[in-house]
Amino acid sequence: MPRLAEATHTEQPWRIHEFTSDFSVEDVWSFRTPGAGPDDFPTMLAAMQATGGLEKQPRLVRSLFAIRWKLGALLGWDKPSAGVGARVASLRDRLPGDVRDAPRGTDHESMPLKAVYELDMESARELANKTVHTVMHLGWIQGANGDYELRMAVLVKPNGRFGRLYMAAIAPFRYLIVYPALTRRWEQAWRDRNHAAAAYEEGKSR
Repeated sequence: MPRLAEATHTEQPWRIHEFTSDFSVEDVWSFRTPGAGPDDFPTMLAAMQATGGLEKQPRLVRSLFAIRWKLGALLGWDKPSAGVGARVASLRDRLPGDVRDAPRGTDHESMPLKAVYELDMESARELANKTVHTVMHLGWIQGANGDYELRMAVLVKPNGRFGRLYMAAIAPFRYLIVYPALTRRWEQAWRDRNHAAAAYEEGKSR
C-alpha cells in the first residue's frame, strides 16, 4: 500500500526535521519508481512538474478542488491576509544558512504550494490559509528492493480547533480520491520521465 507509517518519515535524517518541530505529520505516502538510482531525484521532480497542475488532474479531483476554492472564496479562508508571510511566517525564515543558500525550486501559478527549498535528496513546499499551515515534503530514499523511490510527507499546523476539524473532514477525500489519483499520475510521470522532462525543459526555455 502507498500509505506508510509516520515513523517512515520521522526516522529519516531529513533536514526538514530541523525547523518543523511545531508541525505534526499528517500523511506519509510512497510512489514507486522502478529502476531509480540515488541521483534521480531531480529527474523525478522535473517529470512531476511536466505533468502540469490541477487543470490536468482527473475530473473528480479537479471538481473537489473547485468546490474547496469556492468555499474558501465564500468564507474568506484564502485571503492574502491568511497566507504565508501574513498570518504565518514562511518556513524560509527558519532555514539554516546552507539550506537557505541552496536552490529554492520553481514556483508555478497553477501550484498553490510554494517552494521552500530543494536539495539533492529532498524538497519542501508550503501553503497557509485560515485553516492550516501545511508543508509538502518530498524525499528520495532507497526502498527494500534496492531501487530508490519517492516519499511524500504532509506536515500540518492546524489553525486552532476549526483547523483540526477541517483536516478531519477532508481526510476521507484525501485517502479515497486525491492521493490515489496523485499516485497514478506521479508513477506514470516516472515511467514517462524522459519525454516529460524534455518537454518541461523546452517549456522553461520559451
